[in-house]
Amino acid sequence: MAVAKEARADVRPPARSLPEGTEEYMVHRVMQRVDVVLDQRLREAIATVVQEQTRSVLPRLREEIESVVRHAVYEAVADELASAHPDAPQG
Repeated sequence: MAVAKEARADVRPPARSLPEGTEEYMVHRVMQRVDVVLDQRLREAIATVVQEQTRSVLPRLREEIESVVRHAVYEAVADELASAHPDAPQG
C-alpha cells in the first residue's frame, strides 16, 4: 500500500510549455495582487499598533498637557497681576 502511494506521488503531469511571456505576465499579475493585499493588511496592522500605543500613552499625555496648561495659566495670571500693580515685586 505504501509503495502504491509513493508511486502516485512521483507521477507528475507532463510539463506544458506556456506561450511566450505568459510566465512573466502571471508573475506580474500575482505580484500586483500580493501588493494590494499587503498594502491593506499592513495598513490595518499599523493602525492597530498606533491605536494601542495611543491608548497607552494617552494618560501620560493628558498629565503633561494639564501641567503645561496649568503653568501657562499661572504665568499669564502672574504677568497680568504684575502689570496691574507695577510697583509689586515680580517673581
